[in-house]
Amino acid sequence: MVIVAAVGNDFQTAELDSIENVIGLSPRDPLNGFAEMWYQVFLWALFSSILVHFVAAAIAFGRLRKHKLGRFIPAIVLVMGLFSPLTGGVVTSAAIAAVYRASGFEMAPLYALVWGVGQTIVVIFISFTRILATL
Repeated sequence: MVIVAAVGNDFQTAELDSIENVIGLSPRDPLNGFAEMWYQVFLWALFSSILVHFVAAAIAFGRLRKHKLGRFIPAIVLVMGLFSPLTGGVVTSAAIAAVYRASGFEMAPLYALVWGVGQTIVVIFISFTRILATL
């Protein structure tokens, strides 16, 4: 019964930091719970993905604005910038937080930034290479 209570205390959403604290790298308390670590890594993955896809959509819109059907491609790029971290980013952020939690490590806010932005960099690398074509 003690294990259930300990696990239940790890998912308190009231303890999650505001977005300003995440961006400012200044959490209210140390990142030692699963939900806290997952939340920060996920938000950094989401923000970095949105930034990269927004830049890509702006470039695509600038190049395809006169094309009959191509002008709608930037909208698809922006949707993928949200869809990708909301699906794969959730799972990989949870895996990273689970490893930290299971090992008993405390995650520094800068490490959450590195893990989140690193996920976006890996997606960019895989997108620009032909690794998927070889699988």
